[in-house]
Amino acid sequence: MSDETLYVQVPATLANLGSGFDALGVALDLYLEVSASPAPSDQLHYSGQGHVPNTPHNLIHQGYRTAWQALGEANPPTLAIQAHNPIPLARGMGSSSAALVAGAALADLLSGHQLGKEGIFAVTAALEGHPDNVAPAVYGGFVAALADPPLALPLPSPKGLVFVLGVPPYEVPTPLARSALPKTIPLVDAVYNLARSALWPAALYSGRLEALREAARDRLHQPYRAHLMPGLEATLEQVYAAGALAAFVGGAGPTLAALAEIHHTEAIRGAMQGYVGQGSTLVLGLGEGLRWKAVSVPSR
Repeated sequence: MSDETLYVQVPATLANLGSGFDALGVALDLYLEVSASPAPSDQLHYSGQGHVPNTPHNLIHQGYRTAWQALGEANPPTLAIQAHNPIPLARGMGSSSAALVAGAALADLLSGHQLGKEGIFAVTAALEGHPDNVAPAVYGGFVAALADPPLALPLPSPKGLVFVLGVPPYEVPTPLARSALPKTIPLVDAVYNLARSALWPAALYSGRLEALREAARDRLHQPYRAHLMPGLEATLEQVYAAGALAAFVGGAGPTLAALAEIHHTEAIRGAMQGYVGQGSTLVLGLGEGLRWKAVSVPSR
């Protein structure tokens, strides 16, 4: 007889990319790592960024149970989960989406891959309510995605570029950031963003990376959330002056992301210092998507 140990790795992500609100995202090479094995009851053993209570009421188990429900199983096998998470919590780097995807991937492993990546994406996009973090978490690189119907298409990932990330010390919870948005927007602003979100795939496919600066401009969410992130608008201009190709708020914020060639890294980090304060800066490459496997462990 043998037991299986399940291993899952899910990348951090940045959503929106400025103009692509709830539609565009990208994976980063910073990974949530999860291992799990059968247990008499659901357990979580968490380490890494922030504090997550070691109880069964966590996002990994939530994604796990929801995925089983999608497969028609109301009483899934119970798991003891070990999670190491280097992704900052509530900073706009997709920590919640990574946890949900990890849980759904565990269900996929135990079910004999009845979901596959497409099913994992569909389940977690419905659970999140928007697909722009979970799509790159599943597929990696730059992705354009819809939640309804569930559809995610990869975009080209240029070589030799990195993301410089300014991570302030405070959180901006997604519900707070969502509540800052207006119920209606002017037609001119909707057209502004539609045109610029279309520039992202055009620039990536054509290699016209100088167009990304315009592609990242936004009128739908960043201006309405700027009061939650002091110094944001001035810092956006400063990182462009330091050589960024594109700059935008990661997800709901407050992380500020700048896509750049490697030789501009230090100048951009310097331009972010006033915004970051007692927080930190990171330099990360583009990430790969979900990786998952099951290993049989002989019973003693």
